[in-house]
Amino acid sequence: MKKIYLSAAALILAAGSSFGQFVFSPEINPTFTNTQVVLPPSPLTYQVLFVGGNDMVQVVDTNGNPDGEVPAKEWHDFIGFTEDTNSSDLGWVSVNHERIQHDPKIGDGGGMTVFKVTRDPGNDTLILVEQTLSDGRQGKFFNVDFVNTVGETGMNCGGMVTPDGRVFTAEEWFRTSNPSIYAGGNGVLDTTDYTIASDIAAADGETVRKFQNFNWMVEIDPVEAKAVRKQYNWGRQPFEGGATANDNQTVYLGADATPGFFTKFVADTPGDFTSGTTYVYKHDDPNKWVEIDNADFNKMLNWADEAVDAGATMFNRLEWVATDRNTGMVYMTETGRDNPGGRWADEFNDGAVHAPHNIDRATQQGFDINGSDYWDYYGRVLKYDPNTEEVSVFLEGGPYYALDSVPANLYPDKHLSNPDGLSVGYVHGQSWMIVQEDLNGTSHGRVPGDVTNRTCEAFLLDLNISNPTINDLVRISIVPQGAEITGATFTPDGKTILINAQHPASTNPYPYNHSLTYAINGWDQIIYDPVSVDEVTDADAAFSIYPNPAFRTLRFNKTTDVALYDVTGKRIMVQRNVNMINVEHLEPGNYFIQNADGETRKLVIL
Repeated sequence: MKKIYLSAAALILAAGSSFGQFVFSPEINPTFTNTQVVLPPSPLTYQVLFVGGNDMVQVVDTNGNPDGEVPAKEWHDFIGFTEDTNSSDLGWVSVNHERIQHDPKIGDGGGMTVFKVTRDPGNDTLILVEQTLSDGRQGKFFNVDFVNTVGETGMNCGGMVTPDGRVFTAEEWFRTSNPSIYAGGNGVLDTTDYTIASDIAAADGETVRKFQNFNWMVEIDPVEAKAVRKQYNWGRQPFEGGATANDNQTVYLGADATPGFFTKFVADTPGDFTSGTTYVYKHDDPNKWVEIDNADFNKMLNWADEAVDAGATMFNRLEWVATDRNTGMVYMTETGRDNPGGRWADEFNDGAVHAPHNIDRATQQGFDINGSDYWDYYGRVLKYDPNTEEVSVFLEGGPYYALDSVPANLYPDKHLSNPDGLSVGYVHGQSWMIVQEDLNGTSHGRVPGDVTNRTCEAFLLDLNISNPTINDLVRISIVPQGAEITGATFTPDGKTILINAQHPASTNPYPYNHSLTYAINGWDQIIYDPVSVDEVTDADAAFSIYPNPAFRTLRFNKTTDVALYDVTGKRIMVQRNVNMINVEHLEPGNYFIQNADGETRKLVIL
């Protein structure tokens, strides 16, 4: 099992794909006064890719033709990544904008920006790629066209990426009237009824009030920077996130509400989400899932009412959803809310049920779960097991403090408050979870008592740890004052984590006074598999070394690339296309040498 070590030693590096351990030294020490992005003091490299309100996006007019460029919207949230399998470029990055604003060029409501990146072969950083789209737009950053395809979009928050790289953005702007989307002229100005044109049969041709065309999951085409469809068969909800199982057929969805309901859609055909069956989770039902008829468009428009009528399980703000492709497990952030009791009492009286872990929390507190005294300050990460169909607590937030204001001398080194953004990425085939905070408040240990700034942090977690605690989290980034940290996702090659800093304080220095999309590069070099002496053997070896012990020259039985490591896993040297190396400059002792095929041999140098 891979482990995370925290010490004062240098950060261990490795070039091979099956050698070493993950070592951070030291982990970030939060100060809560930072005005820029903070990273670990290590060989990881940092670069800003996209600055909201500053970088110019290419837009189209209401006929879909190029219409110049304007500064991008801000409030970056979800990041989707679509791999380019047809060229040497890495792929397309899709960034949500949760901010609502009227803009005749970008589009009213929310929005999304896409850009393409390739990797610099010299240093493994990312390079923005100039593109020309089929609609004639040219540049680096492109506004996603919603207006000409599916109507406006609103408060684009989380989202999901399918196994084949399709991107969906979540509309979390749950509105109940047209004046609420008009927002005094700052939101959506066109509030006329909207007639849906869709390849989803139940919705096609339906005319809805304008506010009802918001709060859907929406597929976009990142290659052409335009929306594809709103998923009218997944229910109208305050969507935060979703994830698709390995079958590219089963979709899991979370809704940011109290109560929030856990939704599942199973497509009739893998990869075709225009038809299938929609369910809501009910933990005390023998089948666990209750179907909601998505052929009845009225039921899709009024999803929460249908979920309550079905007696669905209620959660306290289900936000991002992620799947681990190595195990099939599904993870969700239940962000929590200070005093949720009064928010779900009516639904409970109408037949919805509470999740068992929340009932247990209320019981331990000695409060009525439907009462105003019941609290959930810190939230948690949940796990849904598709094999047992049970939802359980995977990682509890905290630690709990009864004090409303925790003095700095009592403040813990490691804490987790209100997890929101969530993703699972892979480095050399190993699964790593990235957990990101969005603080609901600053009381009860979410920040020290003398701090008013809601500084948020991102943590990395080794998913080989079966029963993790907060102490297993490794702090990998802190965003500037005032910002939420969100959107974190690994690139498919495991080299880079992309992260958003959303709505930082305007008093921060540029560019940290704007929403940012930034990259942390080099993860493939500091995360790698451990090797034990028991695994290193020369018996029947295709790769052999001699003499061993060696004093001056070490020879191999074939020409290959080799990397030499000391017993701590530190890389000493790399040689390309060789059948011998000189080792006389090295200190006597035990070493390991690995070739390009991953074969590792123990070496003694005299």
